Amino acid sequence: MSGRIELPSGLVTFMFTDIEGSTRLARMLGETYRTVLGAHRAVLRGVFDDFDGVELLTEGDSFFVAFSNADAAVAACVEAQRRLSAHDWPRDDAVPRVRMGLHTGRAVPIGQEYASAEVHRAARVSAAAHGGQVLCSEATALAVTATYAATAGGATGAAAAATLATVDLLDLGAYRLRGFDDDERLFQVVAPGLERDFPRPRTAEAPRHNLPAEHAPFVGRRSELSELAALISRHRLVTVVGPGGSGKTRLTHAVAEQLLPAYPGGVWTIDAANAAKGLPNALAASLGLRPEPGRPMIDTVVEECAERRMLVVLQTCEAAPALTTTLVHRLLSRCRRLDVLATARAPLALAGETVWRIPPLVPADAFALLRDRAAAAQGGRPGDGDPQLARLAARLEGSPLVIQLAAARLRLLPAEQLARRLDDPLGALDNDAAGDGRHASLANNLTWSYRTLSSRAADLLHRLAVFAGPVDLATVEWYDPEALSALSELADKSLVEVTPGPRYRLSEQVRAYALRRLAATGGEAAARDRHLTWSLHTLDRVTVDTDDQVRTLSLTELSPYVAEWQTALRWAAETGDVTAGLRLATALDPWWREHGDTREGRELLAALYRHLPTDGVPPNLAAAYLVHAGLTADRTEQGHYLALAEAAAEAARSATGTAAGPGAARSAAGAGPTAESGSARSAIKATEATEAFEAAGAAGAAGTAEAMKAAEAVQTTAEFATQAVAAGTPETAAGIVEAEAPKITAAAAGTATAADTAAAADTATTSGTATTEPAGKLTTDGERPGETALRLRIRIARLTLTGDDPRATERDCREAIALADRAGVPSTAFPAVLTLAELLWRRDALNEAAELLGAARHLEAARPEDRGRRAVDWLLGMVALRRGDLVAAHDHLVVALRSRLRHGFRGAAADAVAAIAVRCVLGGDPATATVLFGGAEAARGARRTASFGAFWSAQQAALRAALGDTAFDAAYADGAGIGFDRIVAMALAVEHPDLENGAARFAQIVR
Repeated sequence: MSGRIELPSGLVTFMFTDIEGSTRLARMLGETYRTVLGAHRAVLRGVFDDFDGVELLTEGDSFFVAFSNADAAVAACVEAQRRLSAHDWPRDDAVPRVRMGLHTGRAVPIGQEYASAEVHRAARVSAAAHGGQVLCSEATALAVTATYAATAGGATGAAAAATLATVDLLDLGAYRLRGFDDDERLFQVVAPGLERDFPRPRTAEAPRHNLPAEHAPFVGRRSELSELAALISRHRLVTVVGPGGSGKTRLTHAVAEQLLPAYPGGVWTIDAANAAKGLPNALAASLGLRPEPGRPMIDTVVEECAERRMLVVLQTCEAAPALTTTLVHRLLSRCRRLDVLATARAPLALAGETVWRIPPLVPADAFALLRDRAAAAQGGRPGDGDPQLARLAARLEGSPLVIQLAAARLRLLPAEQLARRLDDPLGALDNDAAGDGRHASLANNLTWSYRTLSSRAADLLHRLAVFAGPVDLATVEWYDPEALSALSELADKSLVEVTPGPRYRLSEQVRAYALRRLAATGGEAAARDRHLTWSLHTLDRVTVDTDDQVRTLSLTELSPYVAEWQTALRWAAETGDVTAGLRLATALDPWWREHGDTREGRELLAALYRHLPTDGVPPNLAAAYLVHAGLTADRTEQGHYLALAEAAAEAARSATGTAAGPGAARSAAGAGPTAESGSARSAIKATEATEAFEAAGAAGAAGTAEAMKAAEAVQTTAEFATQAVAAGTPETAAGIVEAEAPKITAAAAGTATAADTAAAADTATTSGTATTEPAGKLTTDGERPGETALRLRIRIARLTLTGDDPRATERDCREAIALADRAGVPSTAFPAVLTLAELLWRRDALNEAAELLGAARHLEAARPEDRGRRAVDWLLGMVALRRGDLVAAHDHLVVALRSRLRHGFRGAAADAVAAIAVRCVLGGDPATATVLFGGAEAARGARRTASFGAFWSAQQAALRAALGDTAFDAAYADGAGIGFDRIVAMALAVEHPDLENGAARFAQIVR
């Protein structure tokens, strides 16, 4: 140690030196090494004396020296390296290569030593150097000035000044010293006579980011990555907003990794949910900053980041919104080159903030993520096939969290079973043992947002949960005129999604969660009753104009409300609100028919029937039975519900006092003061049903074919009547038996065979008058027009049951048309007109069909439920095709197709496309015709009558014969695969016949 005994205090610069490869050098030199080591020590001690260094420790080939001035320490190192290089060593390979390290920090000696972390830091700086190299810390670099050289006198001062004048400090960058958590920027001392080129320092390079290594690959979201990266390049504060589990953290990490080259100062991420010691401390720890006594950590962070080009990623800002806002404001205000990327469930509401809402995964990405996570959850073994996984992915709403939970659930259930359970996503995907983490379950994830809601916002969320789909602002304000603020809160906190329109939508998981919360409050019944009231309100608003005129039925206009009306109908069926339920069912009938939801319609109606009262007939019951008959293809079931419709209509007439005859009198008596008890009426109706069975048996014993047929029909009627009695609706049973009474009598007596009836009907038709009425004749005396129209509708619906006999059906159609005209409700017979026109078309009575349809235009115009279909134009087009009149056919069919498309009748539009295909056949374009046929057949919901179906089949067979199997199949497949929208465009683009082949009709226009 030097003879100097007073150690520097305060700001001290520590030097460590040692010989690189000293062990190897000692083994190589043997006894000569002692001479080399001694010379090395002598040279260094001479330099220390010259620059006032205090030698604290010498051990082997190393020195530990303290300087009171950083300038002197740097000058000493430079001079030491020069003297070592100039010394006369025993041999060339015996030159010791000494590495030196300097660090400056505050230290106070205790006795003859220092107990300070700064000493250890200086040792780590020296350990990072190579032989012949001098490294210093950033603190030493900042402390080096010309002060010492300028003020020191004598030869020492002059030598130091001369040395420092040639010194330069080369910034090597930030490194992580062993044992220290913060980063240290290292500088190499460069001067003439010293080596300059060395490998990178012998310590770990300081990280440029603290982004975590992900456990699983990042899937999809390529367009979102590009979009978000572009936003960050243009804006200093970008907040990624979205519901919990939507993938905000993974996306921002992926973007941050992609942007690393753009931020030399690094990319640093912290999570507000895990910052137990505060956000500034968490960020300081990420940056490798040490706390300074008596100084707020935020000041230290701001000073460190002031001039660095860096990106700070703040995750889960909703965990500490006030603290996050404060930190972001300070950073952006004081650090001009710093950008912030934040994630939250709600915006930060800071000036200059760019809010970017993360969208759900697109279907392809959702499927890819599900397939990847499902394979991982099942040990890498293939599980369900891609089609099953694709159907499941389509139900998961593009939510990464939901997809992760579904993948885990696939260990228990196959994809198809899991998909069927997703009407309740919380019940299907959550695990009671999942834990308390916010992403451990859907319930935990949603509670994280729900707990921050105001009471008004929570109440609005409960009310919106009973809706089946998105709602508009008018609907929200119908519930609460002052709901805009609460709606804004729900949207800001990502519990309500704002879709174009604008409309406001709850995801399935949010809806399921909110419904559970609503049930827990005991308010579900009131909320659903309110929704039912709203549904009836919208039903009136959508179907009736402001001038109280019924609007043209348009499934396009109904489509936003269908899911809501079906939801309200289910609630009405559950609670027994038959009147409201029947109104909704009647309104939904055309939608069910068009979209193939007939089974659901029948099930909902059946649920309503279970709540029918035992006394009285609810409004619309007969119409609902008529709807039910139209929703089934089973003729027996059709007959059953038509009989119920007739009975309900008769009972309604009795209730209004307009019915005549013994049946009405009996119904009226049953409703009077002397009415029997329910059990007595049930016994009576059961007896009547038994008598009906006996009558059926007697008719069967008569042995004639017609008697057997009548007996079978009567037996079916009796079975349904018995079922009605068993269901507790004896009045309905009475109506069935009464409506079918003439058949029962005919079967029991073995009279009035079908042959006799047909002969009489033919005679009546020939003479132009109907001398007899069929069974269950329609009496209109004293009826209101609406009652007559309803009963006519029921009668016309029965025409479908006699469709096997075209002559009988034609006769019945003519009778129905005449009767409707006499009753003053001619438009009611419009369906009979269409049926009759089809029958005439089938037997080539084309002139009569055209006249009938031409006269029916005013009937169609008077029926809002039929105007949009333009069935008259459609059938006139079919008549024109049979006549070979392509001009008229084209005109009528295009009008029908456009109207059907505009009003949402996709199946009827497919029929029009098929008819235009026939027009192409007749026009000599078989290739286009085949493509159009393929598209029409592939259209969903296309349901054509059997008569026209046979016509299409015949045309397609002719096309196949003309084109050959290969060409026909290829063109047909093309049509089926290009989508119905393109098929329609293709059909509408078919050239008008008058424009073909130089037709004269438009010769003056087209040149």
